[in-house]
Parts: sequence; structure tokens; C-alpha cells
Amino acid sequence: MNWWVSAISDSVHWDTNGLGIIDPRQFQHLLELMDSLQDYGLDTDLVENAFFAFAIDKIEKDKSVRLRKVEDSILESEDALFALPDIIDDEKGPYADLLEHLTKLRVKMLNDLIDFSSSLTVEELEEAIRETQNAAYMEGIAPHFFTEMTAILEFVPDGFELDGDDDEVGEKDETDDLGDALPDMDEEDSEDLEKDDTMKWDEDEDEEEDSEEEDSDKSTDDFDDGEDEER
Repeated sequence: MNWWVSAISDSVHWDTNGLGIIDPRQFQHLLELMDSLQDYGLDTDLVENAFFAFAIDKIEKDKSVRLRKVEDSILESEDALFALPDIIDDEKGPYADLLEHLTKLRVKMLNDLIDFSSSLTVEELEEAIRETQNAAYMEGIAPHFFTEMTAILEFVPDGFELDGDDDEVGEKDETDDLGDALPDMDEEDSEDLEKDDTMKWDEDEDEEEDSEEEDSDKSTDDFDDGEDEER
């Protein structure tokens, strides 16, 4: 469900082949993960400045989406906005500053909640994430920004876990979304459904399969008998 930019209309020379954009659902999930860092000094200004905000302008016939840049606050807007990280300067830009900030806060939180034999360091977290990213690059996979951020916000060292893990906040099984989209049906209504020629029921399918197998076996036997008579 990751989004990638296929074309840009301005003169900024981004590498569009590796340029991901975070959709409103993903961004909301990231904000919920960041919420656990509020007590450790989360700087919301860094979050605000790290992204360009885009709104849907038009949906094309081929289902591609045309976005337009807006000046709304991405944290306070009531509209569903896409978030494009500001990576014009990869190493010193606002998005890089945000990743560094989140990494430090995550390490601080983990050291506070987990009794390590020796304190976890920023370098150890970065090294663990870098190994995963390098493995992805070796497979020709460009990590999406959403994946890059969740790797930090959900990081827990191997062999450890958080009690009542806050990282599960905002996560939802896909089947839940499907269930929400379907209308409720009472058991009585379900039982009142009548079969018709367009419906396939499990019992009917089983009976048809058994019948087809019997016909197949019978046909094979008839063929063998005929072959023996010819011989």
C-alpha cells in the first residue's frame, strides 16, 4: 500500500524513481506512534517542517492521482493530506533532522522502559536499521519513507519486548476494515436466503465433485473394457 511519485510539475530535481509519498492513513499511523514520544520531548515543529502537504486535486481515468501542494498545517488540517518528506538535502534537511530526533527519543524511551544490562545507544539503533536497509538495497528494493519511519518508531532490540507495546496503537487488521465496509446481517436473514442457480454452496460443490469423480472412473473403466475387446 505504499505510494510512489511518478512525475512532478516543478523544477526541483528529485529522483522520482525512488520518491515515496506518505498517504493520509499512513501519516495518521505515524502520528499515533509518535504520540508515545510526547513524554520524552517530541518537537512537533520538527514534524511539521519535515513534510510538504498535498491534497488530492483530481483522480484520473487510469486511477492515478493528481495532487496539489497546499499550505495547510499537516498536523492541524481537518482535510486528508498526503505528506512528502523534504529530502532536497538528504543529510541536513528537515526530514533528516526529524529522523535524528525520533531516533534519539526512541532510544531514550527504550532505556526508560527496558532494563538493559548496558544502555542502548543511538549508534546501536542506527546500525540495526542500516543492516535491514542494506539488505533491501541488495535485493533492489528502495525503502519507502513510511517503512523508514516505522522502523525507528517501532524498534525494539532482539530478545526484548515492551509491556503493553505502544507500537500497536493505530494498527488494525485488514479484515476489520472489510468487516466495517460490509452491512450487518442477522442470522435469521442469513437462514432465509433461498438457493438459486447462481449460488454455489459448499455441500453442492462437494456433491458435484464426487459425481464428477464417479463419472470419470466409469468412463475410464469403459475405455479399458473396449480396449481389451479390440485386442
